[in-house]
Amino acid sequence: MMLVEETSVPVAALPIAEFREHLRLGTGFAEDGLQDTVLESFLRAAMSALEARTGKVLLNRAFGWTLEAWRRLDTQTLPVAPVTALTEVSLTNRAGEEVTVASSSYRLVADAQAPQIRATLACLPQIPEGGTAKVRFEAGFGAAWADVPVDLQQAVLMLAAHYYEYRHDTALQGGCMPFGVSSLIERYRPVRLGAVASQ
Repeated sequence: MMLVEETSVPVAALPIAEFREHLRLGTGFAEDGLQDTVLESFLRAAMSALEARTGKVLLNRAFGWTLEAWRRLDTQTLPVAPVTALTEVSLTNRAGEEVTVASSSYRLVADAQAPQIRATLACLPQIPEGGTAKVRFEAGFGAAWADVPVDLQQAVLMLAAHYYEYRHDTALQGGCMPFGVSSLIERYRPVRLGAVASQ
């Protein structure tokens, strides 16, 4: 399985001004925007880290998900949440020939933790032997920063500030996550319950 982000978050949607204020950087100077590129990179890094930990997409983007087999014949849990729309399902055979599946044969089951693509009839379209299915979908809490839950907004700012403050420290361990950030995202982390997680 491979998940690919097909669109990225536009710079205008990033909370650069809020991050600058969070860091208490000086304002009213001619060079106010001088660090914006640096601030953007830390915000993107923090968002990416939190999305990886929680499985939640913060700001709207399009994704393409390729897989070789459905976990169940009639239902497949999608890899991230919240999913707002299924835009296309296609099947590719071993020879690389691609066919788009009729949208009437599947539907989105929206869920905050585990959204699914579900067959409208008995089963999802059969994936050719040696071939793949590609599910294209849109996911995210919304297009604007204000659409993101407040606790996740705060977690992004805190983690981005942590990255900013320790940007020259190479001694930190790879999995380092400040406690305050970890506690803010705890309720968004996926629940693993044996066979349920494999749906």
